[in-house]
Amino acid sequence: MLPELERHIDQTPLMDTHEHLYMEDQWINGGPDVLQDLFENYVQADLVVAGATDADVQFLLDAKNPDLKARFERVRKAWEAVQHTGYGEAVRILAERIYGMHEITPEGLEAARETNLQLRKPGTRLGLLQRGANLDHVQVDNFVWACLPDLSGPDFFLYDLSWFAFCNGQVPCEQLAQETGIAVQTLSDLRAAMEKLFALYGPVAIAVKAQHAYTRTLCWEERTDAAASAALDRILRDPEHPETADQLCLGDWAWARGLELAIEYRLPFKIHTGYYAGHSRMAVDRIKGGNLCPLLSKYLDAKFVLMHIAYPYNDELVAIAKHYPNVWVDMCWAWSINPYASSDFVRRFLHAVPINKLFVFGGDTRWPASSVAYAIQARKWFTRALSAEVISGDLTEEQAMAVATRLMQTNQLECFDLEGTRAAIHAKINAA
Repeated sequence: MLPELERHIDQTPLMDTHEHLYMEDQWINGGPDVLQDLFENYVQADLVVAGATDADVQFLLDAKNPDLKARFERVRKAWEAVQHTGYGEAVRILAERIYGMHEITPEGLEAARETNLQLRKPGTRLGLLQRGANLDHVQVDNFVWACLPDLSGPDFFLYDLSWFAFCNGQVPCEQLAQETGIAVQTLSDLRAAMEKLFALYGPVAIAVKAQHAYTRTLCWEERTDAAASAALDRILRDPEHPETADQLCLGDWAWARGLELAIEYRLPFKIHTGYYAGHSRMAVDRIKGGNLCPLLSKYLDAKFVLMHIAYPYNDELVAIAKHYPNVWVDMCWAWSINPYASSDFVRRFLHAVPINKLFVFGGDTRWPASSVAYAIQARKWFTRALSAEVISGDLTEEQAMAVATRLMQTNQLECFDLEGTRAAIHAKINAA
């Protein structure tokens, strides 16, 4: 390692462009016990792949059972098999940095019980993220339209406006009526409700977010109002049994309208690409970033943020980012999925794509201690990637530090309107 580069990466605050963090009251009142804090994250999937059953994992995560030893014992063999994966490494980091455990043992878990209780108090969520992870701010997708000010840290916790349901061709009529006062009966009503959502929340949102690659293809087709209207009519007539073709048609139409509104409100549009969380259900034909090319070509004025390096289609995403000026790439979650592939991705990206198109971190998790661990992990492997560039002679150490700053902070400042969003949030608070 190069000590100056390592120190620079460690001390530079990260702009965290993607999390799913629970709110402050959930952290305090319904937060995790020590085993949940350690394992209620992506490592659950690795445990099952390694041979634990879903029942074993649920037993592990049952906080109503005070027997930490028995709960851990159910997955101990699987844990031994996964502790060196990216997910497993993050758990080991969490155990050591947050709970002082160099190895997860029943005795260590018992000693950590009190630490866990002390953590779940007002303000520690923010403190863990600001000081433990050294984050400038976090951008949170909590799967809703409303981007209300988070009074536990209004400048720190910034929120995405969710477009997930619309991209799926879902029409949550009751919720739309409650949010906008518009009863959706026609396509014009739906368009008006979408416009109202942006009017309400666009100014205080940091971005728009959709992860519909979990439920449909990322392939997009341009749809006419007539076709979308007919699809909506059929969906509203039988909302419990919609046809897939109708949902795809309406979803494509609604996706495009969301993009047009995002352009109007100058909000980047974040899209999940690549690997699925969980296990036993990934449809690899849906998740390629290349499926988005017709959409990227159609909306050249939009800012597309393509997430998770589209793993395992990493090289395809490098090519897309090299070709499309309207594409940014977010390495959120990628470091934990596969840290070696992510380090390699940084190096390949640097030698193919303009350096201002990459964001280096997002934890993509729910509990703050996991975000701390993922941030430490990302810094470690990011340092390795840039150190390799220096050792190979492709960068000087000074150049590597400049690259690090750009990927950790500068690119995010250029893509997202942090100043404007924060000003709008404070105006909303003052008007309340």
